[in-house]
Amino acid sequence: MQHIDIHKLADNARFNRFHATVLAWCAIIIICDGYDLAVAGIALPSIMKSMGVTAQNAGFMVSSALFGMMFGAIFLGTIADRIGRARAIAICLALFSVFTAAAGLTTDPYVFSAMRFLAGLGIGGVMPNVVAQMTEYSPRKIRATMVTLMFSGYAVGGMLAAVMGKGLIESYGWSSVFLAAGVPVVLIPFILKSLPESMPFLVRQGRTDELKAILARMEPSYRPRSDDHFAVAAHERADGAPIGKLFQDGRGFSTVMFWIAFFMCLFMVYALSSWLAKLMAGAGYSLGSALTFVLVLNFGAVIGAVGGGWLADRFHIKYVLVGMYALAAVSITLLGYPVSTPMLFVLVGLAGASTIGTQIVTYAYAGQFYPTAVRSTGIGWASGVGRSGAILAPIVIGTLVGMALPLQQNFVAIAIPAVIAAVSVALISHRKSATPARGAIHGAVPASSEA
Repeated sequence: MQHIDIHKLADNARFNRFHATVLAWCAIIIICDGYDLAVAGIALPSIMKSMGVTAQNAGFMVSSALFGMMFGAIFLGTIADRIGRARAIAICLALFSVFTAAAGLTTDPYVFSAMRFLAGLGIGGVMPNVVAQMTEYSPRKIRATMVTLMFSGYAVGGMLAAVMGKGLIESYGWSSVFLAAGVPVVLIPFILKSLPESMPFLVRQGRTDELKAILARMEPSYRPRSDDHFAVAAHERADGAPIGKLFQDGRGFSTVMFWIAFFMCLFMVYALSSWLAKLMAGAGYSLGSALTFVLVLNFGAVIGAVGGGWLADRFHIKYVLVGMYALAAVSITLLGYPVSTPMLFVLVGLAGASTIGTQIVTYAYAGQFYPTAVRSTGIGWASGVGRSGAILAPIVIGTLVGMALPLQQNFVAIAIPAVIAAVSVALISHRKSATPARGAIHGAVPASSEA
């Protein structure tokens, strides 16, 4: 009998076409997700003018999607450990595509908010699932790089929204960029057919033939046998309530630290995503120029995510994150002070790299920290609790904008959470991580043995 440790097989596999396919699909899903999330901030000045709402009311409208994301991240992240990850991802994609498009057909602020709440369920739910999917199927040596490369699609979606916003809003109105968000729903049948299911889920379901086919594609040296026995470590089995496992084996304090870090980072991300265009327009830039800053913000996010993932695969991911949060505190604070236009673009790019990019690396760290059986749950709860920061950000910054405070004070308010996040990540106990530190990777044991 051949005993197969599925996770060791995945850890030690060489990157091949199978990994590239998983990466491509997850990246496409995140690009769509990023577009749907960014589109409200891109269109916000036009929506405020069209519907005649105040800055504070607009903040509540934007937060409706973020409120939905909190519930989506918690419940659709958790349910994936029960119904399967591919199905959960398909449900999320359908939710955010259909209801973002529906929001584009509304003219009432309350109906708009309701549609964005429903879209938010999908936007929030898909994030922990694709991170868990990418973490599970990535070779350990390049895991952080692959997760952050995949998640950089979030920033690509933001750039796509900015580019389409510049081209469509002035010509066809703000609703056009929302209607475009409905197109990805056609991808659902292809996702269900092409995206592999979670390996522990297949073991629990007894779907061994499907598992063998996946393993053979993932690691071509594996030769399936009829008597293969697939091992799942005790801490990887999902018995009992998944939420309770987040606080077992000494992970409780670190779980809370992850929640605080997610809260603070998501506050910064959504403060900038929702209000950067409006703040720059208020500082005297035209709508086109203000949207260019959003484009630069998301371009910086791609560099920060990929660069942060590269560093995390070579150095300790925890300390890479602390440095990135420190950079966020400095760059965002400096945005409020008079500088030359080229330097302003540099600062906006650094802010994107150290907020959106850092959030992506934080997702990667959470994905490595929790055991596979509760990975979606762990990421989902961290993301869900963190959504309260995302919900507060547009409201808080909207209130400050409505008070006509100096520009510097607005950006200082966005920068303070970076300091708190840096301290929280520094306090995480990496000894309790399901994935060892970078230096421990080379001690991996063989993936299978004969009995």
